Amino acid sequence: MVALQDLWLPILLSGVAVFLASSILHMVLPLHRSDYGRIEGEDAVLDALRASGIGPGHYMFPHCTSMQDYASEEHKAKLAQGPSGFMTVLSGPVNMGKQLGIWFLHTLVVGVFCAYITGLSVGEGAGFGDVMRRAGAVAFAAYGLGAVPESIWKGLRWGITAKFLFDGLVYALVTGAVFAAAWPAAV
Repeated sequence: MVALQDLWLPILLSGVAVFLASSILHMVLPLHRSDYGRIEGEDAVLDALRASGIGPGHYMFPHCTSMQDYASEEHKAKLAQGPSGFMTVLSGPVNMGKQLGIWFLHTLVVGVFCAYITGLSVGEGAGFGDVMRRAGAVAFAAYGLGAVPESIWKGLRWGITAKFLFDGLVYALVTGAVFAAAWPAAV
């Protein structure tokens, strides 16, 4: 067993490495450029949303408040007529600096969990493969699997989820390799 405080270096290095890998995947490579579509008549839709007074939040349409509402003929007719979906509304411009900062903190939190679980299951001086496999598995669960419920419950195209699973695999391999390379040697 390796104490969590002895793993600060792989936590920090894996956070930086995943941050850099994600920057490459999302800003340099064209992998995610097709994830979002454009709404035809976007200006009219935006005008209608502004006129409605909609605020920041996550919305479902058509909306119902209970299972009885969901089963009503009126709601069924709205669903049949379409469209139906989910919409996230933000307020003002995206603050990319803030979001990147929070993303980096997230990579550190994932690193802490990787360190904790890997530190419980292997000791100092463990082999590269043992450390990489354990840290990588935890990292994949944290980075990759979160996208799957978006396709199951919210209709996110499975092709987009597959890309996020690929991202998660890359981040897991990076995390596992960094942990394995920076793992404490046997005393």
